[in-house]
Amino acid sequence: MDFLWLFWFLLLGGITGIFAGLFGIGGGGIMVPVLTFIFAKLAFPAEHIVHMALATSMAAIVPTAIASLRAHHNRDAVLWNVVLKITPGILLGTFAGTFLATYLAAKPLAIFFSCFMAIVALQMVIDRKAKPSRQLPGALALTGVGSGIGGISALVAIGGGTLTVPFLTWCNVALPVAIGTSAAVGLPIAFSGAVGYLINGWSIENLPVHSLGFIYWPAVIAMATASFFTAPLGAKLAHSLPLALLKKLFAILLMSLSLQMLLTVLSH
Repeated sequence: MDFLWLFWFLLLGGITGIFAGLFGIGGGGIMVPVLTFIFAKLAFPAEHIVHMALATSMAAIVPTAIASLRAHHNRDAVLWNVVLKITPGILLGTFAGTFLATYLAAKPLAIFFSCFMAIVALQMVIDRKAKPSRQLPGALALTGVGSGIGGISALVAIGGGTLTVPFLTWCNVALPVAIGTSAAVGLPIAFSGAVGYLINGWSIENLPVHSLGFIYWPAVIAMATASFFTAPLGAKLAHSLPLALLKKLFAILLMSLSLQMLLTVLSH
């Protein structure tokens, strides 16, 4: 791998960091399709490029989530009581989800990812409003919700923002606070997912040099370095930009990248 690819990893991390802070997402919706394309160009094993893209994305999200949650916490935009109640389910669901993802072949996994991102993009465009009377559920229900969010997040390597933010706004949490809380929830998702993918890929023998499990560390280090500095910028912009318009533009980006990922996997 030459320095040109490191440059692209740095650029990808920088862009992802901005979106992570802006929308409270981990960035997997951007990283996974692009990493799948890059890994295919680097001639990584075709049967594992999606698993490696998911794992590498999860590992890179960890420092991004830390930077993003710190920025939102400094603006008093994190509901820590919700984070504490939802985290046990998040950890369990995400870790279990990595085993299911490893069991699936690259093509069906890519199809699931693309279909899920299409649903996410549609939800962003529709932007349904919650009933005024709806409130956050109790601790047990939040744990169950966390398990579901974690399981799906492991399959698509998202920090949970594409699920957590809609859930919180559906419960009438203000959008800036929902984004900040989602950023905090993204940390246990990313950590548990990275550990799960590391364990599941540990015994795979034909993975590239500098891989540990399914995680490709040169990409992780480059992306995490860049995103750590850009995530606070995104968090700052989240409190000043017209998020409704940005969400629709982001939905178009997600759809385009997911389609590109699907074409890349199906052609190999």
